[in-house]
Amino acid sequence: MQAELSPLGRIERILLATDGSGYSVGAVAVAIALAGKTGARLTALTAVLQSPELDAMEPGVDRKVAAEAGAILDQVVVQAATGGVDCARLIKTGNDPYREILAGAEEVNADLLVLGRRGRRGLARMMLGDATAKVIGHAPCDVLVVPEAARLWSGILVAVDGSRFSDAAAVAAARMAQRTGAPLTVLSVEVPDHSDSRRAEAGKTVDRVLRLLSQDGVKATGTVERGATAPTIVATAAAAGADLIVMGTHGRTGLGRLLFGSNAERVINQAGGSVLVVKG
Repeated sequence: MQAELSPLGRIERILLATDGSGYSVGAVAVAIALAGKTGARLTALTAVLQSPELDAMEPGVDRKVAAEAGAILDQVVVQAATGGVDCARLIKTGNDPYREILAGAEEVNADLLVLGRRGRRGLARMMLGDATAKVIGHAPCDVLVVPEAARLWSGILVAVDGSRFSDAAAVAAARMAQRTGAPLTVLSVEVPDHSDSRRAEAGKTVDRVLRLLSQDGVKATGTVERGATAPTIVATAAAAGADLIVMGTHGRTGLGRLLFGSNAERVINQAGGSVLVVKG
């Protein structure tokens, strides 16, 4: 039975997508540490790309690639065990890594999908671009994007704008702060190009979120900063010592939710730490 009724901010099943490259190092470390903090079930996934043409030219290549994928997951399992965390293994085979990662998230009913910020072509190409945007946009759960050098955070900043998507982000950030013991900062940005009335909402939004968090027993500090949204979020997080930024995402383009051009994408590009994208 699930320990929490609300799906917002719940972390009971973590799926780590790794390609075994250096860009996955931070994601592996954070996923293991977070599973240890929360008691969540951890599954490590890597994707094997099918290549019938290559296998026809070089018989046995598919078996070789599958063996490499197994070795990648074995390393994660050993690293997790060293940290006192049990880790299951999952290999998905298909023509597009992002589809296999999404299929894996559905298969394990993940509450959180953890990705490296960048990666290499091959087993599971994870780089900030089309593949990562598609994973974040289509994922059935929240997505945590982790840079190579990142470790479990010591501070959290959540960006709010008064929308229901940012409310979901605030709930997720509060629960993450409670689980990891990290201080929480609530930020709303006054964008110069916005109308006077909209800029005036920034302070009210922060006060409202702080009040509601306090009612739930969550301590947080609030701030309103002025500037362009993404760089202001990144700069405020750095000044606050927050190496996890939490944001909501929304919008629908084409066949599914994509990230390109959004503030979430810009923050992921610019942030020095991890970014949690909360699906409202």
